[in-house]
Amino acid sequence: MTSCFPPEGRLLHTPENQAVCASPDALRRAMEEGTILEGIALSCDACHNLTVELGPYIGQIPREEAALGIAQGETRDIAILSRVGKPVCFTVEGLEARDGNLVPLLSRRRAQQMALDYMLEQWRPGQIIPAAVTHLEPFGAFVDIGCGVVSLIGIENISVARIPHPQARFSVGDDILAVVQDLDPVRRRIYLTHKELLGTWQENAAKFHTGMTVPGIVRGIKEYGAFVELTPNLSGLAEHSPLLQEGGRVSVYIKAILPERMKIKLLAIDALPPMLRPEPLKYFLTQGRIEKWKYAPSGCCKVGMESIFSD
Repeated sequence: MTSCFPPEGRLLHTPENQAVCASPDALRRAMEEGTILEGIALSCDACHNLTVELGPYIGQIPREEAALGIAQGETRDIAILSRVGKPVCFTVEGLEARDGNLVPLLSRRRAQQMALDYMLEQWRPGQIIPAAVTHLEPFGAFVDIGCGVVSLIGIENISVARIPHPQARFSVGDDILAVVQDLDPVRRRIYLTHKELLGTWQENAAKFHTGMTVPGIVRGIKEYGAFVELTPNLSGLAEHSPLLQEGGRVSVYIKAILPERMKIKLLAIDALPPMLRPEPLKYFLTQGRIEKWKYAPSGCCKVGMESIFSD
């Protein structure tokens, strides 16, 4: 249910896509059947029409057909310009002969319309979906959820451990998973979350034991200590130390793990060099649908965050 319309670029090098793009007869069948294909956007002219390479042919996507919402003024033209040199999805709308050459007329808008119609009809809150990170802003990560249809994961929904910027978790181009938080058929928007896939407090704490020394990242310094991230969904509290600098990596000794208080006590041991890019994420859930997610362990005296997904 989540792979019918993959993020843009995932079809480009498949044998099926390459075979269809190489044959006039196959392109004609694709046009009749509304098949979604992919090619590379070679250039964008002054009128913001895209030129696309598909197999041995050079196709054209008119500006109004280059992205969902362009014709209505709901999408800025940067959505077209930024596709140059990258894969684009499309349907074949026509095949013209020009100067002895076959010129496919294409529509990216229609492919995106088909994808969004399907998502709004078939997806449900709590459903786990694949996505590709396309852009990072201080307030969240924009992701392609299928055929270049973009949705936002707000920074507060990326992980339980607080981060200063989404680049602490993601890099542009990453293939990730996300959870459908809500769907708005009227505004034609899909809202996403992510933190529920990174495990509960107990699931994350299970890999640690008292007496261990492990690496962590300082995510916040308070009067009473520093919060050190051990995993994206688990932080402990370290005693003050000159080693603890906001955003810095340190090794920490685990003094105590207290599930009933959802607390881990730490002691800073040494400073560590920074990472060049975020560590690969570990997902505790990878498919299906979540109905309810509770972060706090059973018997905990503290109230943890909770997510309830309902139709």
